[in-house]
Order: sequence, then C-alpha cells, then structure tokens
Amino acid sequence: MQRDYPLERVRNFGIIAHIDAGKTTTSERVLYYTGSQHKIGEVHEGETTTDWMEQERERGITITAAAVTCFWAPTYLSADERSKKENKHRFNIIDTPGHIDFTVEVKRSLRVLDGAVVVFDGVAGVEPQSETNWRYAEEAKVPRICFINKLDRTGASFERSFKSIIGRLSKKAVKLQIPIGEEDKHGGVVDLLTMKAYYFEGELGDQVVEKEIPENLKAAAEKYRAELIEKIVENDEELTHRYLDGKEIALADLKRVLRKATIDNSIFPVMAGSALKNKGVQLILDAVVDYLPSPLDVPPVKGINPNTGEEVERHASDEEPFSALAFKLQADPFVGQLTFFRVYSGTIEAGSYIYNSTTGEKERLGRIVRLQANHREEVKKVFAGEIAAAVGLKSAKTSHTFCDEDNPIILEKIKFPEPVISLRIEPKTKADQEKMGMALKRLSDEDPTFKIKSDSETGETVIMGMGELHLEILVDRMKREFSVLADVGKPQVAYKETITSEAEVENKYIKQTGGKGQYGHVRIKIRPMPQYDPNEKIPKNTHRKEGFEFIDSIKGGVIPQEFIPAVEKGVFESMERGVVAGYKMTNITCELLFGSYHDVDSSEIAYKIAASQAFQEAAKKAKPVLLEPIMKIEVVVPEKFMGDITGNLNSRRGQVEGMDERGEMKVIDAKVPLAEMFGYVTQLRSMTEGRGSSTMEFDHYAIVPPNVALTIIESRK
Repeated sequence: MQRDYPLERVRNFGIIAHIDAGKTTTSERVLYYTGSQHKIGEVHEGETTTDWMEQERERGITITAAAVTCFWAPTYLSADERSKKENKHRFNIIDTPGHIDFTVEVKRSLRVLDGAVVVFDGVAGVEPQSETNWRYAEEAKVPRICFINKLDRTGASFERSFKSIIGRLSKKAVKLQIPIGEEDKHGGVVDLLTMKAYYFEGELGDQVVEKEIPENLKAAAEKYRAELIEKIVENDEELTHRYLDGKEIALADLKRVLRKATIDNSIFPVMAGSALKNKGVQLILDAVVDYLPSPLDVPPVKGINPNTGEEVERHASDEEPFSALAFKLQADPFVGQLTFFRVYSGTIEAGSYIYNSTTGEKERLGRIVRLQANHREEVKKVFAGEIAAAVGLKSAKTSHTFCDEDNPIILEKIKFPEPVISLRIEPKTKADQEKMGMALKRLSDEDPTFKIKSDSETGETVIMGMGELHLEILVDRMKREFSVLADVGKPQVAYKETITSEAEVENKYIKQTGGKGQYGHVRIKIRPMPQYDPNEKIPKNTHRKEGFEFIDSIKGGVIPQEFIPAVEKGVFESMERGVVAGYKMTNITCELLFGSYHDVDSSEIAYKIAASQAFQEAAKKAKPVLLEPIMKIEVVVPEKFMGDITGNLNSRRGQVEGMDERGEMKVIDAKVPLAEMFGYVTQLRSMTEGRGSSTMEFDHYAIVPPNVALTIIESRK
C-alpha cells in the first residue's frame, strides 16, 4: 500500500491562541474552504466541527484539542491546476483550547506538530494565554505564522496588535500583509510580496479576487514592502548582495528565502483578516503551503536507545525503522479508548503488533483511524509524518513511545505542569463508588494534569487540576459520560512545603524479634535544592526527580550498594507528607553521608524506614515553610473602575506589576495568591457593571506569609 501524498506535500500544524481570539472560527473556515464540510458552523450557535463535546458547545469554548485532516491547493494556481491531485497538500490540523485550565492540550499538541498558526484578537492584540502558548512553541522550536483576526470589530487596530507582538513576543515578526480598512470598513488585505489587493467575494467569501492596491494604501504598502524585503534578504547572502546592488529580486527567490527563514524561526510572518466575516483565511492556507515546514524540513527526532543508553535519531522516512509518540488519550463512547500518535519514521499497519519501548510491552494494533474531530475514517496503514489514532490499546499512556522492537528508541517525554487546585469528591451511592474509581482513572489517563489521591487520614478521594473550570468540566464529564453522580467539596489550593536551611540527622532503625531482626543506619544532610541548568550533565552519584535531588556520598561501602535505592525511596516517599501542615514537600536536596549495616539483619525495608524517620526529623530542623501558588492575572476594565479594581487586588494580597491601555479599556497586570482568587470573576463583574474581564494563569510558588500560614495550619488540625 502506497502513501496518497508525498511527504513534501504534508503539513502538520496547530491553530493556537488566547481564549476568544477566534481559533475555532478560523478552523471552521479552513474546513469549509478545503471542502471538508459543506456549511460553516459557528461557535455562538454551538455547531462547530472541532468543538464537538457537549461541554464545549454549551460554554462556547474549546476544551479538548481536536484533530482534522483536509486537503488544499494554493489559490494562486488556476482552477484547472487546483483540481489536480498533484497540486493538493494534506493538512493534519489540531485546533487547541485557549483557556489556561486546558493548557496541557496546547503543550502536548505542539510537541508533535511541525508548525503553528497563532491567532490574535485584532482589538486585544497579545493576551496572557498568547504569551504562554508562544512560550510553549518556543520550547518546541515550532515555526509560526501570525494571523491578526477580528479586524472587523469596533476598536480593532492591526498596527496596535502588530506592535504588541513585537513588544511582548518577538522582534522577528514581520508584516506579510496589511488590511484594507478596519472595523466596519474592513474589506480585504494587501499582500506585500505580490503587491496586490485581495478581496473575498461571494456569500461566504469563497471567491478570492485579485485587484490593484487602493490609492490611499499604496505609499504604506511600499514602505512596509521595503521593510519585509530587508528582513528576508538578511537570511541569504546572495540575495543580500543583489539587494545592496539595487537589483530587483524575483518573487520566487523572496518566497524561497522567506520559507527557509520561517522554518528556522528567524522570521514570523504576520497576516491580517476576519475569520467571522470570511476574509483572509484562504491566504493563510496558501502561507501554510508556502512557508510552514513539511516533515522533511524539520530536524530528525532524537531519542535514547533503551538497551545501550546512547542517543539515536530517526529521520522522516518510510524506509527508516518505525517510531511514534503517543501524545493524547481520549475515551470514545463508541469504540473505547483512542490513542493519538504521531509517526516520526517508518510505517505501521492495522493488525500488526506494536512495541511500546517505554513499558517494554507488545500489543496488537487492531484498528487505526484518522480523525475528523469526532468522526472517524478507518485506515489500513499510516506512514512517516502522519497523525492517527489507535483503537483499544490497553497499556499505552501519554508520552509513551511506539517503535520497531529490533531498533528500539525512547523519545523525550512531554513535561506537564503540576496541578494547583484540589477538590474533595465522594460518590452519592454505593453503586456510584466503583464506577467513580473507573471514571477517574480513565479521565486521569486522558489528562496528565488531572491527578487523583486518597487522603489516608479521612479516606476521602481528592482530585487535583489546573483550575476551577478544569475540575468543573471533569466532574461534569464524569456525570454525562460515565453516569457517575458525586458530591464535591469546595475548591482547595494545592499548597506545598519546602525547607529554607540545612540540617543533618543520623538515625538507626533496630528491631529485634524472636528470629531475624531489622537493622538500618543512615546519616543524611538535607538542604534547599538549587536551580540547575537542564542541559547540565548529572553526576553518576546523583539522581534528580521533579523537585528532589538525591546524592550518594558514601565512601567505602559502609552501606551495601543494593540498599542505597531503598534510602532514596524512603526519603522521597516521606516528602509526600510535609512537617508543617502535611502538604507534599518539594525542592529538596538530600545527601547520604554515612551509615552502617548488619550482615544478617539489614534489609531494604529497614533502610527505607531509617531514611524516612531521619528525613522527617531533619525537615523539622531545616526551617520548613509553606508554599502557595501565585497566579499571573490580567484584568481588562473601563478606566472609571481602575481605582476600585487595583484596591481590590491589593486587598487580596496582590501586587500590581503594570498598567496599559487597550483601545478604550485599561489593562492591569498583577500577581495574586490563588487562595485569594476564588469567586473573583463574579465579584469583578458586579464591581464593573458586567464590563470587566480577567484571565489568570499559574506563575510560580512563593512562601506563605507567617500570619496566613498560621491560619492554614490551624485549619488542617
């Protein structure tokens, strides 16, 4: 079986943005113009293709990343050329959420995509989640095209939005287009490379009409074209010489170098339009073809050979050994569990066995489907550079690597943020008890930022997530998809504990019974864990986990080597229950300095207990403190409410860090403890006559002030 589309005509890209910037509206136009659907669904009518969950349609927001496949031939080809298959490109698109609570979907999608279209609101410009998503894209080194959307709205300004991209995201952004009119006069766009105006005619803007640039925009277009060409030629020596010699540079050469510069993340082209008013979307699809990479244009994926520990790489080729990364799990009511995976190299067929190098297990790959949001198309084989979903894999989890058993590789895992908020949850009836356990496990398999734990003291189940909305949606899904009725408590903050000084403790665990006794003896030193460069080589005697470092400094085998892991485990498990208020401890370095052993009585359990007791004692001596999550908040309000809002934020232990203007509105940036932010949105609305809005995301953990810490400790007793 042959692939339908050669790799150079495949584009894997995502559509990412802040909430309400118009991602899903843009995705709907993409599906319509590519012929994947025959009508445009609107977010405000609850009829979109990619927002297919009931919760998404009710709230008008995207919650889960949806994958769609469609095909596109550029508009600059003739109608006859566009109809030919050899001119069409396969797009594998992921529409991602914009709400901070579902940021995991963006992070994991960017890990497997080759490019992204970043959508900005033409009124608001860069918003908090735009910055977070941009940061994730930077980490993943994903090439980007920017689309300033909603230029038909009152207060829209292409220039202001472009300046916010330059000021807050990257100086490498450059205008590829400028709009023809703004607000209610927005009619089309001017392409600065072709120096032509484009209008979108017909009922749904499906006819792209090329005209001459309006007289009033010619001077501006000339100026911005000169800036664009200057930015492009900087990336090619030959073009630089031709440019400095005053020679005219051919359009094909400009596009070729702009493509290379975009793929290298040296330039981020900026485009304009209004998805809701059907203006500009087809030209974005042309830009995806022209400037975003195919799987052949991105560097080979790197991983570790689990047998040798050596670094290996896989190129995007069907001839190379098979390798793929599972990046998302989804419970499907009709077919069971779907495991989304990106194939980096080689091919895999339905009916064959798939080797999971992360677990060392083999499973039969019964069916493979290609996704059209919640619709499926069954396929027999998937090739390098494609995104598909496997049906019914039992042991696969997010971040697991699938590969050829004879050529094993483990790809780098996706790192996810820690949850910052928790809820107590209990089933309403005995029948719901068993179903709840199963539902929670399925939901936590799907979402790595959703954690479940049992409170050993009360026997209650605690669920943890990224925000109030995140947990609200998960409880709602549990009710609808798994028919589990549950009572939930009030949201709680996920506090942590740490230490602020050093402490050294020696501890012996000796237990004599009738037969064999127990003997474990350790001396440990603990101290606050310093910040490390992630690229730094870790010494052989050191282990690092999230928020924990263990150093084995024992000389001369005073504790046999086989018992050292038990010491580390004893300390690590002891960190689960802190010494201030019982919260999990973090950012601690533990050094094993000395110990002794008994030929007969020493055992793993004895060293584990000795280390655990030593750590608890040392933690009490090392000036332990409580940590709380601090949130970065952006509040947008009319000017007359500024004083009230800043005063309210100060009363919530907040620190106002900056103020800005956005059209007629004022923008306040602040850092506020999460504990003080419950119910804030409701209060903000009542304080601003319903005209204020806010967005909030996790920023960092900070030490809780002593008077507040005292209240928290009292409440835990």
